[in-house]
Amino acid sequence: MGNSPSRRWVDLSTLRSDRQNPYLSIQHVIVFVRDQDRSLRFYLDQLGFGLVIDNSFEGSGRWVAVAPPDGTAILALVSPKPGSEEYRLIGCSRQVVLVTEDVTVKFDEWSKRGVRFHHPPKTPEWGGMFTSFEDLDGNRFALVGFDEMSREIEAQRSAISEKLESERRAAMELEIAKQVQARLFPQTLPPIRTLDYAGLCVQARQVGGDYYDFIDLGEERLGLVIADISGKGIAAALLMANLQANLRSQCAIALDQPLHVLKSVNRLFYENTTESAYTTLLFAEYDGKMQSLRYVNCGHLSGLVLRNDDTLERLDSTCTVLGIFKQWDFSTRERPLSAGDTFALYTDGVTESFNVAGEEFGERRLIESLRRHREQSSSVLVASIVDDVKMFSPHGQFDDITLIVAKGR
Repeated sequence: MGNSPSRRWVDLSTLRSDRQNPYLSIQHVIVFVRDQDRSLRFYLDQLGFGLVIDNSFEGSGRWVAVAPPDGTAILALVSPKPGSEEYRLIGCSRQVVLVTEDVTVKFDEWSKRGVRFHHPPKTPEWGGMFTSFEDLDGNRFALVGFDEMSREIEAQRSAISEKLESERRAAMELEIAKQVQARLFPQTLPPIRTLDYAGLCVQARQVGGDYYDFIDLGEERLGLVIADISGKGIAAALLMANLQANLRSQCAIALDQPLHVLKSVNRLFYENTTESAYTTLLFAEYDGKMQSLRYVNCGHLSGLVLRNDDTLERLDSTCTVLGIFKQWDFSTRERPLSAGDTFALYTDGVTESFNVAGEEFGERRLIESLRRHREQSSSVLVASIVDDVKMFSPHGQFDDITLIVAKGR
């Protein structure tokens, strides 16, 4: 049998951050034994120790080391040559002390396994409890327990239990938050006769700050929204919920001029968030009767329009981000979206995904993916592009991946 000693040689919990004094600890205590195999079975099977290493080294023979299940003390079981000075030391070890929180329990457990104790547990004048036993070669061990140590262990157990319970509750609350946030994304797609569209958000964490939405504006009009909230995790998710609520409520009372609600959204975002909170956002109003897009790009990544003739147009920024400035204004731009044209909005989780070489997926690869899958339906097209991103960056996702695709028909 063999085992790597690296996990036992250094107690990482005691490492100091400074290097003023070199690391120093006790590595092992040597116990001389007659038969390593026989002794090894005693320590593993009867005392419940763990095997640290059992290897043969050229020139130095077999090296066997064991350790109790807790702590870092190591016993090296050395079998010296008969007649040597070390051989005469077999059975002479008298100073190995094992400590436990409950001497009586260990006494009963080991007695049933055949360990022979010199006497039942005693309570000495210094408090606590102790007993002693010998291994197969007569090496003597003391088994002791201290009331103070038992209280400390119990306190540590309670602290660990409380930490685990806190982590469990936090995980459960995060899962609930994830489910709640998932309901903030579009659950149904308002029907638009001349537009095939779909969206998807793949979150890097359980909750995140990317947001997309489809808002029914009536009269064959549809609002397509994509946003990237500053920050990560719960804070960004709360801001995302704030933005979604503001945007939807404002649009509901201003269906005739949906883009103009962005002024109210900016004011509410500015007044109800911290100074460092902001969001990039692109809001496109699609008119199915006119087959046109009127949009506002608030510092977001440029939207892409891939024409039926394979030419490409970008929906560049028309104003600054939302939430930073109290006084804020915007300008709109308009583009036709005819049958066969494909329109894409995305967050930086798409283009900034990187491979093992540190290369970003980038806009160029996104456009290539858009062209390669353009004949697919919008829902399949979205999934295909996300698959391309994940194949390019298989090692892990560090940011939310959010994508909207719409196709004129």
